[in-house]
Amino acid sequence: MKEDLVEAFAKNLKLLMGDMSVSDLAKKVGIPQQTISRYLLCQREITLTNLCKIADFFDEDIDYLIGRKE
Repeated sequence: MKEDLVEAFAKNLKLLMGDMSVSDLAKKVGIPQQTISRYLLCQREITLTNLCKIADFFDEDIDYLIGRKE
């Protein structure tokens, strides 16, 4: 189940980012670029703090970001 949430988050983050670069997102939300890259590659599980930062930036529900709600 944990892997499913990590994969769903990566997929949804990619969709939300669209043409935005990892570098731009990192600067805008205050998360290191390498950390966001690892989220997108499913190499790192997101922290609650960073999940909230990304949800707030995109004005999205956390449940949507982790794939629990469409």
